[in-house]
Amino acid sequence: RSSSNPLRHVARVRPDVRRRRRGGSEPAKTKERAGAGAAIAEETAEPSVRDAENVAEEVPLDESGEVTRKPTGKVAGIIRRNFHRNFCGSIVTVDRDGDGEGGGRRERGRGGPPPRRRGHEAREGAPRRTDVDRRLREHRRTGPADTHPDHAAGPPRRDATPREHRLVARRLRVPPGSLRQDAGGDGHEGHGDEGSASGVPDTVRAVPGQGEDVSGFVLACLPPADYKIELEPGRTDLRHLPVLSIDPPGCKDIDDALHCIELPNGNWQVGVHIADVTHYVEAGTAIDLEAADRSTSTYLVNRRLDMLPSLLTTDLCSLKGNVDRFAFTVLWEVTPDAEIVGVDFVKSIIHSIAALTYQQAQSLIDRPDGAGGDGDVEIQAGAVKRLARLARLFRKRRIDAGALTLASPEVKFVLDSESLNPTDVQAYTLYEANALVEEFMLLANVTVAKKILRHYPTLSILRRHPAPNRSMFDGLISKARTRGVSLCIDDSKKLADSLDAAGRAMSDDPYLDKLLRVLSTRCMSPAQYFCSGEYSAKDWHHYGLAAPVYTHFTSPIRRYADVCVHRLLASAIGVQPLPVFLSSKSHLHDLAANMNRRHRAAQLAGRASVQLHTLIFFAGDEGGGGGAKEEDAYVLDVDADEDSEPAFTVMVPRYGIEGKVRLGHIDGKDERLVRDPEKFKLSYKDGETGEVVASVKVFDKVRVRIWVRSSRDRRELVVDLLQPEQLASPKLREKSAAGSAKKRKKKQKTKP
Repeated sequence: RSSSNPLRHVARVRPDVRRRRRGGSEPAKTKERAGAGAAIAEETAEPSVRDAENVAEEVPLDESGEVTRKPTGKVAGIIRRNFHRNFCGSIVTVDRDGDGEGGGRRERGRGGPPPRRRGHEAREGAPRRTDVDRRLREHRRTGPADTHPDHAAGPPRRDATPREHRLVARRLRVPPGSLRQDAGGDGHEGHGDEGSASGVPDTVRAVPGQGEDVSGFVLACLPPADYKIELEPGRTDLRHLPVLSIDPPGCKDIDDALHCIELPNGNWQVGVHIADVTHYVEAGTAIDLEAADRSTSTYLVNRRLDMLPSLLTTDLCSLKGNVDRFAFTVLWEVTPDAEIVGVDFVKSIIHSIAALTYQQAQSLIDRPDGAGGDGDVEIQAGAVKRLARLARLFRKRRIDAGALTLASPEVKFVLDSESLNPTDVQAYTLYEANALVEEFMLLANVTVAKKILRHYPTLSILRRHPAPNRSMFDGLISKARTRGVSLCIDDSKKLADSLDAAGRAMSDDPYLDKLLRVLSTRCMSPAQYFCSGEYSAKDWHHYGLAAPVYTHFTSPIRRYADVCVHRLLASAIGVQPLPVFLSSKSHLHDLAANMNRRHRAAQLAGRASVQLHTLIFFAGDEGGGGGAKEEDAYVLDVDADEDSEPAFTVMVPRYGIEGKVRLGHIDGKDERLVRDPEKFKLSYKDGETGEVVASVKVFDKVRVRIWVRSSRDRRELVVDLLQPEQLASPKLREKSAAGSAKKRKKKQKTKP
């Protein structure tokens, strides 16, 4: 109901009660109505002033002061479902006879009576079946089935068939009314991997509809399988240039490629080539509408959920090596000192000479000049070296302008080839080649943003990053102060300088610099897509990049925002007309809102996938890792308030995970426990001497044990303290010592 409705809190009164209160006579028989739907609609209409006048002034109470309630009716049926969300969980076996898994639980609760079956005597005081029941049953049999994009045959219905095992990663699709509550039914359609917990994100997703099979209308928009890419009128042929791509190992959806050659005048030509997705995705078609709805590809640990069909994502649009591909190209003429002389935008056809990994590109950067060898390698090395030199200069210029260098604790999983469960967790290795690619993608995005704004000042899709709220940084500023570090967030330049100074002050442990940048990232406001006509120019600013204007142009295979920007740019350079819907600010507003929502959902789905695989890894089963691990960790926060349980939060760099270490063996009221909230510190004193024997404060390095506690319905990641030993649980100290002794003995046996 609308929040403006003044009667929104008024209780509903049955029509027959209102008639009696007004002195009217109650009809002996309900008049014939058009159907059950009309009956429901009439009695659930918006409350009126007359309804408010006839609400009882007092509510009857019993002797205990509780509101007296008695059965007056029941929900007889559902006319229409609002089925818009997916859920994830497990189905626990229910033993109706009380002697199976579940310890005698029944559907109506532990030890309760069995569910009443059809034909049994009604319990005393139960609501009576009315004439509406018959109408609703008739409506269910003859009325239209619920429709939903994910469920053409109607929404999922609960399958009442008992299972001997839990059912994981299954979606049950059953026509409405085909299953009875008291009898097992057939006809459910399962999707996903039954029995593997890693299959959960495959079918029940935080990104609704994504990953589902696309409709026939979408497939009809795709080019034929034998489609050949040939030079077309209006395209610039750049196949003679030494174009190459640099991506992570195994990357199949290659959005971008680069080239850098020396010009006759001594300057360099740099090109950023982006997959020309809009050549295949025509505005307003079924495939375009599907992509707009999804808005982004979602990356999970064990799979990728694409925004576009795989024929485009990993084939025709992907800028793979040694094949011709259509591209949208930005060309700059720059001096060797990275001064931009000119820029041009063209629709092109390219031929990538190599699809390099970051490590391969790094080896070319580190390759000595004049090393000789294969001619193709020399060409690749020359291009990559020139790009690396320019990237260093562009990066320095950005940082001097106030751009932030932030960090994240991301890790990568090594998966078993058969079960796809994690066998190891490794930290990402970042090379200079990573920064090289990032720098030219940022340059392309800023350059394109300026171009489309000149032509469409109120219709451009941009990306803004608001300055952080001071209150969001208060906690981190206080924590940094305990290490003698001062953070200033007045603007991005001052924050960048203070983070650099903090890194130098904590140079005794290099990870503390990264940790401070990780925590700073979390204090930031999220970046947002928006239509330029909705904000004033001062609000277009991107705080993290220190850029007045910014957009996304370089990843159209996996982001719909980039698809829109490609269309704006194509219109700006006169090669294609602007689609009608991109001329509507209200439509652009809706597009941006959906893109922001989908982007956030994809992030959450990715994090949930990481959490799930982390649990599988530390549980040490299902083909996963080796169970419990002992690792170094850093303290992020300390619960030092008097009324809180003694505990602190840690980050484990080796696995990129966080966890709360609970000191449950120490009584919170123990006089030996000293709390210092201002210094984010917990100390423990010797009971006899009163001296502090151990303490933990923010940013301290500690030793922890990570394991998984499994219960009937869930798994929980547990982090226990090992060092400082004086704060660790005595039982855990003994267990850790025994484990260490066992390892030493095993090591001695293996020596020759």
